[in-house]
Amino acid sequence: MDKRLEEFKRLLDIMDELRLKCPWDREQTNQSLRTLTIEEVYELADAVHKNNADEIKKELGDILLHIVFYAKIGEEQKKFDIADVIESINNKLVYRHPHIFSDVKVADAREVERNWEKIKLSEGRKKTVLGGIPDALPAMIKAYRMQDKARGVGFDWEKKEQVWDKVTEEYNELLHEIENNNLEKAEKEFGDMFFALINACRLYGLNPENALEKTNTKFKQRFEYLESQTIAQGIDLKTLKLEEMDKFWDEAKGKGL
Repeated sequence: MDKRLEEFKRLLDIMDELRLKCPWDREQTNQSLRTLTIEEVYELADAVHKNNADEIKKELGDILLHIVFYAKIGEEQKKFDIADVIESINNKLVYRHPHIFSDVKVADAREVERNWEKIKLSEGRKKTVLGGIPDALPAMIKAYRMQDKARGVGFDWEKKEQVWDKVTEEYNELLHEIENNNLEKAEKEFGDMFFALINACRLYGLNPENALEKTNTKFKQRFEYLESQTIAQGIDLKTLKLEEMDKFWDEAKGKGL
């Protein structure tokens, strides 16, 4: 037997045993697993960000376990089983890739995306272009996905450089509200500016979530260097002036942190 199939069958058998004999596993429901699943996805995202192949492998295993767990609960409720789950995604992939599994011709990846959106709309599962985006997504990811979905049906700038006029416009509107101390309107303008910057990232082939996370990592490394150096010198960080902190910060930058 193919080792992949052998190990997958072993996982299914282990899940059957756990569900039958383990007190904790027996108690789990879709709702109790939900937050744990979200946590596992974030742990995978962290491993991917760090490009740690061993951790990616482990986190993929944890997520696969969750998929098998949900499928087992579905089987117990006589609603679906793991075979139905796999069959469903197989059918979806074939149906939504007619340029591979049928005679449809496409020019590039963007045309593939447009066809994908048209097919999804024709399936009737969602009645609008943005209808399939979960409300619970983090705001930055949701903004990026909405913009990308809109692009799939042609709602986008003709030239990517045009987005900078929008960024400038939103920045000026934000400054106006800040100068007038209108914090309620300033919050809205901050949102508009973030949305425009996220759009700029997308247009230039960058992912804003990845970009911000790299900055988060850089800030953490430099700040921890600042902390470690002050501790080593017996200095209370709270007593330092900003310009004194900047010296350590610049040292961190010089070390490539």
